[in-house]
Amino acid sequence: MSGSSATNHPMRTQITRATQVAIDMAALTIALGLAFLIRFDWSPPTTMVGRFILVAPYVVCFQYLVLRLFGVHRFAWRYVGLRETRRIAMAITVAILVLVFARVVAGKAQAQRIYFRHGVIPYGILAADYLLAFLGIVGVRVARRLYNEHTDRGKRTVESVRVPTMLVGAGQAGLMVARELVARPDVGVEPVGFLDDDPAKVGTIIHGIPVVGTTAQLPELCREYGAEQVVIAMASAPGEAIRRIRQLAQEGDLPTKIIPGVYEIVGGRVNLSRIRDVAIEDLLRRAPIDLDLDSLYEYVEDRVALVTGAGGSIGSELCRQLCRFKPQRLVLVERAETSLFHIHRELRKKFPQLDIVPCIADVTDEERMTFLFETHRPALVLHAAAHKHVPMMEWNPGEAVKNNVFGSKLVADLAHEYGALGFVMISTDKAVNPSSVMGATKRVAEMYIQALAATSRTRFVTVRFGNVLGSAGSVIPIFKEQIKNGGPVTVTHPKMRRYFMTIPEACQLVLQAGAMGDGGEIFILDMGTPVHIVDLARDLIRLSGLKEGEDIDIEFTGMRPGEKLFEELATSAEEAEKTRHPKIFIGHDRGSDMESVTAHLVTLDERISSDAHADVSAMLRVIVPEYKTPDVDDDDAEPSEDSLAPVEPIAAALRPAVAVVSE
Repeated sequence: MSGSSATNHPMRTQITRATQVAIDMAALTIALGLAFLIRFDWSPPTTMVGRFILVAPYVVCFQYLVLRLFGVHRFAWRYVGLRETRRIAMAITVAILVLVFARVVAGKAQAQRIYFRHGVIPYGILAADYLLAFLGIVGVRVARRLYNEHTDRGKRTVESVRVPTMLVGAGQAGLMVARELVARPDVGVEPVGFLDDDPAKVGTIIHGIPVVGTTAQLPELCREYGAEQVVIAMASAPGEAIRRIRQLAQEGDLPTKIIPGVYEIVGGRVNLSRIRDVAIEDLLRRAPIDLDLDSLYEYVEDRVALVTGAGGSIGSELCRQLCRFKPQRLVLVERAETSLFHIHRELRKKFPQLDIVPCIADVTDEERMTFLFETHRPALVLHAAAHKHVPMMEWNPGEAVKNNVFGSKLVADLAHEYGALGFVMISTDKAVNPSSVMGATKRVAEMYIQALAATSRTRFVTVRFGNVLGSAGSVIPIFKEQIKNGGPVTVTHPKMRRYFMTIPEACQLVLQAGAMGDGGEIFILDMGTPVHIVDLARDLIRLSGLKEGEDIDIEFTGMRPGEKLFEELATSAEEAEKTRHPKIFIGHDRGSDMESVTAHLVTLDERISSDAHADVSAMLRVIVPEYKTPDVDDDDAEPSEDSLAPVEPIAAALRPAVAVVSE
């Protein structure tokens, strides 16, 4: 039975293809016959009827041969689209041009009284045949596609209720969403209209869906058209626009969903399963980053790259971004086995062609790290391993120094010793005028990297930025968990503000800064506008469909050890300036000489051996004089509005220097 089935299957395929050939030949024959009829007003003379019978087999076979030469026969009829239509148009054009050339030659031969009279096709017939042949070949394919879509739609139709939906954004992303929704009734979304702020689009119809007005009219138009939800179909809309649209939707008590972003649109198609509720990341979304892809390929391609902390939030995203630029080998260094397992499995699945090596290692383990550098000889080192939680490091300052200072020193020394081309250290805004052990240790690491850069052929650079959204243990996941558990949502201080950036955005800029660096620079990423933490908490409560004070409370718990009300991205002494990339700035720090930094580190090493917290903190203050513990009860410590955002004014006005905050 199985043998019979296997034998019959190719036959069925041949019959299907033979039928397609027959349909194409019939369409071309009908097109040529109609061209004769149209040319002679549906009453061709007998001689022309005979001429059609004579030339039709040759013309039709030639046209079909050209179609095959252009690969038209390989296109699946049920998926015909613009690309296939263009190829058909090219083939028909070439075929008709050859026939026109043959007509010219035959005409001259006839003029010389050579017997070609019955092979001459009038130009008018060729012109009509050009159009009709194209319409016929495309038309049969479109008819097949429409039939299949109608059949599939019938199969997919379920007895679930389709929710009337207002789409916001009639641009490219909105067009793709509309097309997919029309073709997929099983999704349960019935688009009733588009809203768009471009007045030229209002009144038009896109895939059968009218553009009914602007976003300012959202509440009343949703009521008028019976919309029960809003879908934001703008793939690269800024956070302010999303916030405004969502607030308008809330006025009409309408749930709001969103297309996650340009990365969810692949090959001109939208994965409708990815349409989701608006998240806090959407409200803080900024314009997509323009990367200098040529310089990044030159920096990464065909080189061995090593990433420390590869299983962490930043390290894992750096690995994903690096893989886009085709490194020769990617070495993942991570001490947490489970985190390393997950990122290695993910990368192996997404980039099976790349050589990805998972290495369990601690950056403070000199023997293990030396072995890895000796074995892999990385050209690029991205150092993301660090202890990052501020209160935890206040309780364990010795461990902060071991990992953040001496771990960084060891990896940097090995990069220098083994001749790495580039080294990028991930730093933090908490290293600026630090108020915590964590910030002070990161500043010490910055100082050592700068000192080493002055004497090394390796290009050592530091990249400094603020908080990233959604990283493990950060404020957003904590708030979400608290809301899930019924509250309260705990905020340390009503005036506390922080800079925020998405993890992919930060990592893209880290790679760009690494490619730009000459050595010794501290690059500062444009973090946009600082955000009140309490506003984030309120946004998350609203996004969860709850109301502050009624469903869930916000509780102020007081600032924790080492925290500041606000963070700075550069000191006044660094005089940060813009670079050729609009979102990356460079701080000019005098740096420290290697001799004094090394002497301080020797003493610091002795202090952490004693594990005396006071001794460690005291030595950090010697190395970093600006390290001061803030007065957590001082409400006047908040900066003025003019000094709060040191990098934002440049991003907005593109001035040559950053208005930085001084303590």
